[in-house]
Parts: sequence; structure tokens; C-alpha cells
Amino acid sequence: MEEKEMITIKNLDNSTIDVELVTYLVSEDGQNKYLVYSKGEKTGVNDDEIIYVSKFKIDNGLYKISAIVDDNEWLNVQQLLKRIANA
Repeated sequence: MEEKEMITIKNLDNSTIDVELVTYLVSEDGQNKYLVYSKGEKTGVNDDEIIYVSKFKIDNGLYKISAIVDDNEWLNVQQLLKRIANA
């Protein structure tokens, strides 16, 4: 069985959560980076794993994540994910 790579996310309230790093993505123009991770949650009749995608950047030596709020950016991320799924 493959060992999971775990990372810790620190929330704005200083609480932390350990999540499984699934992969990371880089936009086609190289300007944006995305973290794909799982909290181990399952959904649906097939027990599909829920994954999360957040934009990330390095700010003063710290990795910071944020939500993807732009619809066009989200469409680009979906295309990146589809390429992985079809590979």
C-alpha cells in the first residue's frame, strides 16, 4: 500500500488540520499554483473521496493558500485535473 504524504494546514484562527497531499498543479502560463488535498472524507454510494483545491503562493517564506473565487480560473483548474485523470 502506498504511503500517504501528509501536510499540515494552519487556519486563520491558528487551528491546524492534517490533510493528505494528493498533488499540486501549475497553470499553463506558470503564474498560478494549486494544492490538491483530501481530508479523508467520503461521499455518495460509491464512497468517493472528496478532494479540495486551493490556490497557493509563497509569501515571506510561508506557503499560503486561498480559495479560487474566479469562475474562469476554476475552469482552468478543472481542465488541469481532467488531464491528470485521463493520463
